[in-house]
Amino acid sequence: MYIPASLNIGDTIGLVCMARKIDLSAIRSSIHFFEQAGFKVKIGKSVGAEYCQYGGDDQLRRSDLQLMLDDPEVKAIFSCRGGYGTVRIIDDIYYGNFISKPKWIVGYSDVTALHAHLNHVMGISTLHATMPVNFDNNTPASLQSMVDALMGKSLSYQFGAHPMNRNGIASGKVVGGNLSLIYSLLGTKTLFNTSGKILFIEDLDEYLYHIDRMIVSLKRAAKLNNITALIVGGMTDMKDNTIPYGKNAEEIILEHTQEFDYPICFGFPAGHIDDNRAIKLGVNAQINISESKVLFNQ
Repeated sequence: MYIPASLNIGDTIGLVCMARKIDLSAIRSSIHFFEQAGFKVKIGKSVGAEYCQYGGDDQLRRSDLQLMLDDPEVKAIFSCRGGYGTVRIIDDIYYGNFISKPKWIVGYSDVTALHAHLNHVMGISTLHATMPVNFDNNTPASLQSMVDALMGKSLSYQFGAHPMNRNGIASGKVVGGNLSLIYSLLGTKTLFNTSGKILFIEDLDEYLYHIDRMIVSLKRAAKLNNITALIVGGMTDMKDNTIPYGKNAEEIILEHTQEFDYPICFGFPAGHIDDNRAIKLGVNAQINISESKVLFNQ
């Protein structure tokens, strides 16, 4: 796995909309954050554009991302927000220049499709981290972890243990992202191999039976069988039917992994939550889960 070069003060960060539309006014404070941190910002044409729910039609979003990938001045590319739409453009991108000189691709949620494509098909690490639409609500630790990751610093998190955790120590390259996106990539060339890896999942606004269906599908596809650890981030704003499902998201996940003996961490600070810590996908990490705390180092 190739790890992109670290950023230096004065480097340029590119902002694009790979998925849902966003107005420039919604990210002005985020642009100010980058500038205060010492970076320059280049704003893509997809920011402020609109086509249905997207930040411009597929051609505009694709060409905008292509320009940022090919621009030698841009050292990292952020998707301004998630939503849906990234998977519509990833197959028509020319990655030749990017492969010869990789740069950090940053985001989460819908950006999982691009993360998986670059990690598995291109063998290039990407950064699962917060996006400009969220900066105003993110914790200082979340934002700092993003900057630290971009600048090549190690990531180290310590937090309290979840009562449903399965204790243990594990290491391996981290793969994953949004559970719904991972599920949607089953059977495609984009989905990563999980064997010997730490698998990270998170999700938002899903019905509980959807969570069950997706976890069962990953298990049937042997994506849960040979991992070294499972990290579960925010399972946020889950929904239920009139007839209750009967288990929450964490209980569903635990039910379908009970036959395995690898460590499991629930409540990891990443995903659709304010304290969305950065994770370098495709990069080795170690997780130590004990009765009282969880330690994560990368």
